[in-house]
Amino acid sequence: MYLKTIHLQHFRNYQDQWVEFLAPKTILVGNNAQGKSNLLEAVELLATLRSHRMARDRELIQDEAAVGQIDATLERQAGTSDLKVTFRRNGRRTVAHNSEPLRRQMDFLGILNAVQFSSLDLELVRGGPEGRRDWLDTLLIQLEPVYAHILQQYNQVLRQRNAFLKNTQHLALSTQHLEEQALWDAQLATTGTRVIRRRDRAITRLAPIAADWHANISGSTELLQIKYIPNVPLDPPEKIQQAFLEKIQQRAVAEQHRGTSLVGPHRDEIELIINQTPARQYGSQGQQRTLVLALKLAELKLIEEVVKEAPLLLLDDVLAELDPYRQNQLLDAIADRFQTLITTTHLGAFDSQWLKSSQILSVKGGVILPQ
Repeated sequence: MYLKTIHLQHFRNYQDQWVEFLAPKTILVGNNAQGKSNLLEAVELLATLRSHRMARDRELIQDEAAVGQIDATLERQAGTSDLKVTFRRNGRRTVAHNSEPLRRQMDFLGILNAVQFSSLDLELVRGGPEGRRDWLDTLLIQLEPVYAHILQQYNQVLRQRNAFLKNTQHLALSTQHLEEQALWDAQLATTGTRVIRRRDRAITRLAPIAADWHANISGSTELLQIKYIPNVPLDPPEKIQQAFLEKIQQRAVAEQHRGTSLVGPHRDEIELIINQTPARQYGSQGQQRTLVLALKLAELKLIEEVVKEAPLLLLDDVLAELDPYRQNQLLDAIADRFQTLITTTHLGAFDSQWLKSSQILSVKGGVILPQ
């Protein structure tokens, strides 16, 4: 797939910016806080309808504007697609494909696929489990767009069940309360089981690909393992829902006391292990960067296997984070196989061959111009 054009209107710090991509690799060069990352964020939103910056829609719209918009033209094997996402300061966002408004946002997902790699991704190793769950969920949305709906359903049930637990926290539960709780328990187990199955399936496919990349980058000196540790027992797989309900029963008193749900995939962990040791406790920042690089390259390959086309790669100021060896590993892996958008503050990290084969754009104060 190839992103041909993008048009940003009142999005972040862009008032009205149109960009045509003329080469498989585009380097966006400029000082910090000029808008380089904002352009990559726009592409990420087209792919996943999510932002790794976790911004609310109104934060995506330029000050004083009521509406912000991203338009793009994408070329795929099946033909050309026009994509549009509209953000409203005082209303819901809307999406359109080939000028046709889509009632379900889920139908917009999967048209454009992209993998984002930024310096924030180092938190995948160092940070808490929530970041790793969010990373896995974002990948799953691209592998299986219906997952966005499944996750939304689970989160909605979780919010409602938590509200029920909060409201009844200090009450003696009546028969009516117990019947209502049983309904919420059943819904949480049903929707949560769907999330758990898909997360397990994704890690099962991703882990060996990431381990191969990691061995390649580390010169086979390190063994990477990725383990999905669900909050509910996975074994045997056909009895997850039953195990879910049994664990809810076991934690019922604690849930009642704390007024919140303590069982379910919102408490899952994804363990990253190097040479039998948890990666966050392991070695240098360089080794942690190797791990994240292996994860991102594995994401690219897995999406390519599933959707049968190479996704876009968005590299947000990461070359400065990598030593020359890891930079070369990454740049060699990309070659011309993936359309790549790269942000940087200077061009010194690229060899002359890369610069010759890349489109170089200058970004300053929300204006993008050829360099």
